[in-house]
Amino acid sequence: MARQKGVIKYVGTLGDIRHFKIKGQEGYFAGMVGGPSGDQVLTAPEFERTRENMNEFGACAKAGKSVRTGLSQVMKQMADSQVTGRLTSIMKKINLEDQTEARGYRKIEITTQRNYLKGFEFDKNSSFNGIFNAPFSLTHTVDRESGEFVVDAFNPANLVNAPSGATHFRLITSLSVVSDFEYNSTTNSYDPMDAALNEVNDIQYSPFLDLYAPVPATTITATLPNGAIPTVNTTVLQCIGIEFYQQVGPNYYLFSSGNCLKVEDAF
Repeated sequence: MARQKGVIKYVGTLGDIRHFKIKGQEGYFAGMVGGPSGDQVLTAPEFERTRENMNEFGACAKAGKSVRTGLSQVMKQMADSQVTGRLTSIMKKINLEDQTEARGYRKIEITTQRNYLKGFEFDKNSSFNGIFNAPFSLTHTVDRESGEFVVDAFNPANLVNAPSGATHFRLITSLSVVSDFEYNSTTNSYDPMDAALNEVNDIQYSPFLDLYAPVPATTITATLPNGAIPTVNTTVLQCIGIEFYQQVGPNYYLFSSGNCLKVEDAF
């Protein structure tokens, strides 16, 4: 694959060469035009495996989007530019674990493969455990509708790796529901097995905490809204995170860097 380094930037096809950008990479790329037509891929018998892969890949992208949508309130300042692809990749691994359906129609059964999501960092360049080192624990109710992020009293000067210029921080906990997905022959698409609960969420914050003063024991509780109770076809993601701020007078200004979010548990 050629990479364009000159000052002329363009995308599209010029003769037999097409020019394009790749998300997350700098510069412009070029490659030869060729390969099968769209109609061939969609209808020719020799592309049956390709169609099966396309069908399942689209489903994995849809399942990953449900995770992101459930956390959309905090995603902008917490995620790297490749989080979509990384979540889709995890969902594909889960998809491959299904041995009950035919290839091209395998389920995305998150409920049986939750370990794939545990420990997921939404910004691969910013680890929660590398920034926040105070002792904490997580709990959740038997029905999975509520969870707590419990932090012992601590001194942030020793246990929080804050970006330069920050004066305060907030701790975050969230519960977000993601459904298993299965192929629906009526709609010819993958749909959540529990659409009503899919993407239901609650995100809660601690008060603004001073980086230069002892922090008292803190408990943050997230509870799914409207009495929602997760069902057998759903997984609850319990996430924890931290945001950094600079105080100017009575106002707190959110930093664009240093913030992070992690799936600490999935149940």
